[in-house]
Amino acid sequence: MSSLPQRSDALTIGIVAGEASGDALGATLIAAVREELPQARFVGVAGPRMQAAGCEPWFPLETLSVRGIVEVLSRLPEILALRRALVKRLLATPVNLFIGVDAPDFNLAVEAKLKRAGVRTMHFVSPSIWAWRRERVHKIRRAVDRILTLFPFELPLYEAADVPATYVGHPLAREVAARGTRRAAREQLKLGLAQPVFALLPGSRIAEIETHGELLLKTASVLNAARPDVRFLVPLATRPTRDMFEAATYRLGLQELPLTTLYGHATDALRAADVALVASGTATLEAALARCPHVIYYRLNPMTAFILRHKLLLPYVGLPNILAGRFVVPELLQEDATVENLAQAIGNLYDDTVTRRRIEALFAGFGDSLALDTGALAAKAVAAELRAAGVGC
Repeated sequence: MSSLPQRSDALTIGIVAGEASGDALGATLIAAVREELPQARFVGVAGPRMQAAGCEPWFPLETLSVRGIVEVLSRLPEILALRRALVKRLLATPVNLFIGVDAPDFNLAVEAKLKRAGVRTMHFVSPSIWAWRRERVHKIRRAVDRILTLFPFELPLYEAADVPATYVGHPLAREVAARGTRRAAREQLKLGLAQPVFALLPGSRIAEIETHGELLLKTASVLNAARPDVRFLVPLATRPTRDMFEAATYRLGLQELPLTTLYGHATDALRAADVALVASGTATLEAALARCPHVIYYRLNPMTAFILRHKLLLPYVGLPNILAGRFVVPELLQEDATVENLAQAIGNLYDDTVTRRRIEALFAGFGDSLALDTGALAAKAVAAELRAAGVGC
């Protein structure tokens, strides 16, 4: 029997994602809910994956795809206008439930307004209260009726703060595990089994390509000079990011690099690679779940980086290091993220076969602990909140 309440009349759920990783998570949730409740209507801010799962996009996801304090400030009027318009439309529709997918600075404000208006609210993906700005847990308690967490270590923090929370695992764990072996990935990409293969992940946002594109290309050039037989794989999330990266390749005169750009397929690239350079973010978890040893790097606006450094509670920022509770993956951030440092770090990691095998074994354990049926667990939590909202009662 379905765990979701059945209704003959319309059921509308508002949902907002702010970037590619949130779009993937939102799509997982939408698909799981609609499997049991096909008439459910999802509306809000959605990317291509959420739209394919059945969400009606009211506003483009790209509007919210901004990372960094200073970067957000430069677009604040646009973001605030979108938030006002979104809340007004959600209340006018009206929605039976609202789900914010990540993007906490935007979604928590929306959730707080809707909750005060009597709408049940959920937040899917805990903000990084374990890493910085732990005081946000109080804002979360005021804004949401339930939070869905991706990692088991997050639950005790919310239980202590009296915030209803459900651990649902991370869908990437099952998705990546289903992709098969390195041999299969290389065969699919027509790569030799003995050939050195490096994956280069610049990030999914336009701003990240602007900041990281030339850095990675110059690093690849240095690596290629030392290893003429190397092959580079560069997965890019959208056509605009791919076009921007390819433009940088021509601008630097590096068209002859042994480099393959992929439209998406980040997991395939990471599964096929011996090592990778990965921009800090969800992609670092994807690399770990693909059992790909990697080096984490990132560059932010200097002012944003200065502010963040004084708020961090942990000595590391990468999800693999946070899950391990220690430095496992090198982190080269801001002024340390230079062409020379990145080339040396990734070259050393490739040459150290013993360390790579140890990292791969550790990463295999991450997948085992996170590989739950995220969609089904999230749908069950949605069912509980719909019943609390009086739907089907």
